[in-house]
Amino acid sequence: MKNGRPQGYLTFTLHAHLPYVVHHGTWPHGLEWLLEAAAETYLPLLRVLGNLERDGIALNANINLSPVLLEQLAHPTFKAEFPAYVKRKILAALEDENYFRMGGEQHFAETAVYWRDFFLQALQDFEALEGDIIAGFRHFNDAGLIEIITCGATHGYMPLLGTDESIVAQVKTGVAAHQRHLGRQPRGIWAPECGYRPAGPWQTPVTPEGSAAPWPTFSRIGVEQALAEAGIEFFFVDSHLIEESVHFNPYEPNIAGGPVGAPAAIEVALTGSSAYYHPYYVGEPLAGAHPVSAFPRDPKTGFQVWSGDQGYPGDGNYLDFHKKRWPGGHRYWQVTHAEADLALKTPYCPERAAARTRDHAEHFVTVVQSALQDCLSEDNPPILTSPFDAELFGHWWYEGPMWLEHVARAFAREDIPISLITCGAYLEQHPSLGYLSLEEGSWGKSGTNEVWLNPDTAWTWTHIYPAEARVRDVATGGLWNDGGPGERIAKQLCRELLLLESSDWQFLITTEAAADYAIKRFNTHLGQFRDVSAAWDQFAATGGLEPETEARLKEIEERDNIFADIDPALWARRID
Repeated sequence: MKNGRPQGYLTFTLHAHLPYVVHHGTWPHGLEWLLEAAAETYLPLLRVLGNLERDGIALNANINLSPVLLEQLAHPTFKAEFPAYVKRKILAALEDENYFRMGGEQHFAETAVYWRDFFLQALQDFEALEGDIIAGFRHFNDAGLIEIITCGATHGYMPLLGTDESIVAQVKTGVAAHQRHLGRQPRGIWAPECGYRPAGPWQTPVTPEGSAAPWPTFSRIGVEQALAEAGIEFFFVDSHLIEESVHFNPYEPNIAGGPVGAPAAIEVALTGSSAYYHPYYVGEPLAGAHPVSAFPRDPKTGFQVWSGDQGYPGDGNYLDFHKKRWPGGHRYWQVTHAEADLALKTPYCPERAAARTRDHAEHFVTVVQSALQDCLSEDNPPILTSPFDAELFGHWWYEGPMWLEHVARAFAREDIPISLITCGAYLEQHPSLGYLSLEEGSWGKSGTNEVWLNPDTAWTWTHIYPAEARVRDVATGGLWNDGGPGERIAKQLCRELLLLESSDWQFLITTEAAADYAIKRFNTHLGQFRDVSAAWDQFAATGGLEPETEARLKEIEERDNIFADIDPALWARRID
């Protein structure tokens, strides 16, 4: 029995992110991604949070709303397009219902009614929020029912970014956007792709455009230092980084007394599976900055939730993601079998699928209890960290939000010795154990950088590295800080660099999910970066812009008008 003293904790982290798609295409790639995610993931998650709040239950999840997602959810174009999108989906459901009834297919007709009601609910929820989805999440954050954390501004993959200034700018620009939209400093961050790189010597892994060879090796800060400088207290790493950790650094968690031998309790914590269930300070104590904690991803629970083959989403009763009826795009078939041909998919039954979410929630409780059973303790309770892409819940796995609600209700029971908690709340009660040195890695394939740097994507980095150096040079000089055209040009130059750095382009190319679109988007931002860079040269030489240059700059500003308060000073050369 808990009686207010849990013996262990579970923390969910939901990473909500989409690349910048406003003004960059609609369907099949572009704005439609954002509209789908809002209807199928973000609003359903708010619905779950509301149901739980009504019953006095907190999900206590860490929810990352990436800065570029916040910018898009607040964008007038999204707010205008979303109701129109939902109304199209409602109309399509009505047309499907009529078609199925005329053909005597009553089961499919009733499923069409189900979709009509689903999108009607989405429209009503959106209107109740007055089009402000961010305000919905802010309510639950302010009420202490979730903890909203931040991300790199445009999801730049930090281990491969070419300058310390670019990493710091990704983080601090993201923090500033978070503060502007949510009204408070974030305590945690989703380091894009759980990517981490320690301090030390580094060399560009490819030859930058315009260079005869890779840049000479130079010393870099660790990711944890960039986070600490932005006021971030915690982030997440994949479990293999804990397994492969070099050693505990010889510092006490409270470093006032200086270096001492690592406490025995720390050495014990690294043995066995319990190593995954505690946070650790990363690196070494930083002068003038607080330590930053890393929460390891649990390897057991993740598989149960994200695997479409052997995890919950692959259950035959759940809605199949791939088979759709056109032109409306609604789905009427269940998974049936994870490897079943689309032609063999059987009709979807919403009631039966909903019942399975209860079964899988109860199973998940047993998985968590089994993982923590050997280290449960009221004095030093472990924490199991279970992070996922938020869009898994609702968009990819339609029943995911229902499952999440059942899990929250299960862990609220007194007979379960484990409670839900946010990472920030856990650190307030149970500080990290000690300073751990981590190797470079990610949560991608093989735990390395290969998803973002491989023969198919290496060419993108040949362009990113010179662009980062160019922005650093512009920002380091004082010419941009004129409160006028120089500042305007420099700000847009920084925006285009951030968009160029988005890890989404390499991911989409590598996975072939939307490779053509990703290549087009990368080249679009590269072209726009070069146009803005040329505008800067013109301004630097003459103090003004020619009419056609002014027109081109205005066109780019209107297309990529994010991070209105962006600060070019963040890219100025560091003096360490």
